[in-house]
Amino acid sequence: MTLVETVAVAIWALLPAYVPNNAAVLLGGGRPIDGGRTLDGARLLGDGKTWRGALAGTLAGVAVAALLNAIAPTVGTATGLALPMFPPAAALALPLGAILGDIVASFLKRRTGRSRGAAFPGLDQLDFLVGALVLAALAATTWFTATFTLPVLAAALVLTPLLHVTTNVIAYRAGLKSEPW
Repeated sequence: MTLVETVAVAIWALLPAYVPNNAAVLLGGGRPIDGGRTLDGARLLGDGKTWRGALAGTLAGVAVAALLNAIAPTVGTATGLALPMFPPAAALALPLGAILGDIVASFLKRRTGRSRGAAFPGLDQLDFLVGALVLAALAATTWFTATFTLPVLAAALVLTPLLHVTTNVIAYRAGLKSEPW
């Protein structure tokens, strides 16, 4: 597999995981998941992690996987790339894992005294990726091992922080986020 093919497969396979947190920002709000509860005087998660955002983000990622499944044969033929299809378990695990990874990161931020929106370099860029990959590996093991070869995983680990920072800066400049990270 060439570098271009590796990068294309990495981005394609992770699109259902890239979309959920953006959708949660756009469509979220409502009741916080932690219900306002605290641990050692600090919120468990904070107001930014809501049930509506988690559900909307997960459903948006599932919809992206369904769309990619619908267009994969056409795009694959046009580009000559062998693009992965998403079995139902992977289509759900990738976006749900991304949301769960972001929730775990929020919990860790609160435990380290960081406020909502405060930067946590490294964690901010990879939390959703790790969550998505772990849940997909557990829920769709055969698909995961066939899709996420070592070169594809390496490409994902390099590209994801770059894409994450870029989309966050765009959302910040568009007034959709209060901080650029």
